[in-house]
Amino acid sequence: MHDLLVLGVAAFAAGVLNTIAGGGTFLTFPALVFTGVPVVSANATSTVAVFPGYLGGALGFRREIAALENRFLVKVILATMVGGLTGSLLLLVSSNDAFSVVVPFLLAAATLAFAFGDRIRAWAEARKMNAAESIGTTLASVYGGYFNGGLGIILLALFSLWGMRDLHQMNGLKTLLSFVLSAISVVTFAVAGIVEWPQALLMMVAATAGGYAGAPLARILPRAAVRATVIVVGAGMSALFFLRLFA
Repeated sequence: MHDLLVLGVAAFAAGVLNTIAGGGTFLTFPALVFTGVPVVSANATSTVAVFPGYLGGALGFRREIAALENRFLVKVILATMVGGLTGSLLLLVSSNDAFSVVVPFLLAAATLAFAFGDRIRAWAEARKMNAAESIGTTLASVYGGYFNGGLGIILLALFSLWGMRDLHQMNGLKTLLSFVLSAISVVTFAVAGIVEWPQALLMMVAATAGGYAGAPLARILPRAAVRATVIVVGAGMSALFFLRLFA
């Protein structure tokens, strides 16, 4: 019962965070690990837990998404599917011991990406660089399929490299690709049998409720305070996993 309470609270808070600023993975993944779920299964289960929120987000941005060229959408969606499947399969062949070594670095990288996301996007915009859309999307999706944390920031920076400037449209595309990638990952992990379904179903409900509750909070909470909270949580979780690694 204690574990279920921890997972429910973590998933609800993750849903709130994802609606306001992102970073929900910093709560769902560690909560699963600290309640005894092996790290590979915890990563897969965490992906399943936050999956429903992406669909709602994509529907919310459907007008912005519809304004994008169909050919462009097909190209980046196919690249996302290929990259997401590749990353998910890489996770399947990773042992718990190997993934335990990688996790602290992934969490730290995701935290840094979140902390400096605005600067990364500004850097990309200032240089107006052209990046191969399919290649960039595939590489970002490989990372997302393997470990979902910080994917949104990476995608937004990638879109800036392409020359996109409309933040609402960028957020819509980011949410759509996150949904496609997560769908591929969920199916892959489910077929492989590495999802802890009792925990996943509880967290899906809690995360969806948290996402709904986060909408009005997003309008009243200072964004800087929320960002600072996510960064502190991400840094703290990174430090805890480094301690686990070297203990």
